[in-house]
Amino acid sequence: MSQTAFFKFHGSLNDFLRPRQRNTSIRYTYAVHQTVKDVIEAIGVPHVEVREVLVNGAKAAWTQRLQENDQVEVYPFEGGEEELLADKGERRFVLDVHLGTLARSLRMLGFDTVYRNDLHDTELVQLADESQRILLTRDVNLLKHKDIPAGYWLRSQHTEEQLKEVVIRYKLHDQLRPFTRCMVCNGNIVAVDKQEVLEQLPPKTKQYFDEFYQCQQCKQVYWKGSHYERMMELVHKIERMDG
Repeated sequence: MSQTAFFKFHGSLNDFLRPRQRNTSIRYTYAVHQTVKDVIEAIGVPHVEVREVLVNGAKAAWTQRLQENDQVEVYPFEGGEEELLADKGERRFVLDVHLGTLARSLRMLGFDTVYRNDLHDTELVQLADESQRILLTRDVNLLKHKDIPAGYWLRSQHTEEQLKEVVIRYKLHDQLRPFTRCMVCNGNIVAVDKQEVLEQLPPKTKQYFDEFYQCQQCKQVYWKGSHYERMMELVHKIERMDG
């Protein structure tokens, strides 16, 4: 048995819809056993991108069942609203296997970012759930998993644009701590004496540089070479962005 309800998606949630469905009322037929969450995700919008659902003007729970001709308004997380994470402190992320370059960029800015190129979807969901991390992905269907506490679908396929999306979405401008995390393994970086890492340095680096940093976890060594200037340009660009 099926019924019909009318849905209006607001703001960035229109990104998930077909062009003809955007910014208009959608007439949608669904099975009577489906919940609000079931129907919204069947239309194409993952629950983690939704801040609030109103049914006939009243706030609705994800488990609520709809009635014939219900009017449903669906609102996004926009303007810095908090997701329902148990941990309200520092923003921590887990990224899918296709986002290695973005992971390095987030780590460069100082954000705790889990990434491995061998993680399966079930492992990503488990990591997000157990450690209360925000899952970043280009896979809309992955975000529909019921155990994901918070997540975001990256609109762009380009790393710098993706980084801007995440910084704006989560209001990260005042949380930047550049060069405090290892871009290779996500460990913490500390200053070290040159003699401690001398054997790991290329000949010209030994000659021209004296200030060094090392990851406490994987022992990767860092210094302020030409790559540092390029990364600082990106940091300054992020700091100047409008939130």
